[in-house]
Amino acid sequence: MLELYGQRLASRLLLGTAQYPSPAILAESVKASGAGIVTVSLRRESGSARAGQDFWELIRDLGARILPNTAGCHTAREAITTARMAREVFATNWIKLEVIGEHDTLQPDPFGLVEAARVLSDEGFEVFPYMNDDLVVADRLLAAGCRVLMPWGAPIGSGRGLNNPYALKTMRAHFPDVPLIVDAGIGTPSHAAAAMELGYDAVLVNTAVAKSGDPARMARAFALAIEAGREGFEADPIEARDMAAPSTPVIGRAFV
Repeated sequence: MLELYGQRLASRLLLGTAQYPSPAILAESVKASGAGIVTVSLRRESGSARAGQDFWELIRDLGARILPNTAGCHTAREAITTARMAREVFATNWIKLEVIGEHDTLQPDPFGLVEAARVLSDEGFEVFPYMNDDLVVADRLLAAGCRVLMPWGAPIGSGRGLNNPYALKTMRAHFPDVPLIVDAGIGTPSHAAAAMELGYDAVLVNTAVAKSGDPARMARAFALAIEAGREGFEADPIEARDMAAPSTPVIGRAFV
């Protein structure tokens, strides 16, 4: 059972809600995934009148917990303002915090991220920071009040999978008691399974499902891969070896 900020969740898959061909396909994909959390990017204009309200109603009807995010924010101030608006719109203290520092890779700005995390944590937000795989940044975010970390696997939407498994494995070992969620860059179910086999607690997927040929089927595939990866991790897999090791014992073998 996954526990994040005191909330217990049956599924270890988080699903993004952007880029789907239609609202109906989005709804079908969320249901097929069994995801307990869906992320939603706040559009500033939706804070007034009825703009965007049909979409919000669709998301609420899915029954999953909503995790608003600050996607598209490039400064701490912008992210903080967006988070405050999201709390009013969605009536939740949860916020996926994104502060983008580089346009081509969408790499997070560690300085703005820590600054925003500290302010939002002091205001009672429960922050899910999108970060790179840097241990120092992770330490600073925890000191700022975060109790969950979301290191990237690869640049957002790239589908490259786990660019630096060594760094992710090191982070898992360095923070054994902190919930860690791989966020961004996942392209196939096997990538998600690999993250779970490293001991990560959950995986967030969006583009790989939304832009696939059959989003609902792909969402189900990710759900199965994450379950398999977690089972494999908990079953204590064998260590990799440089040399072969016979599976058939030599002792007792007949020699002629």
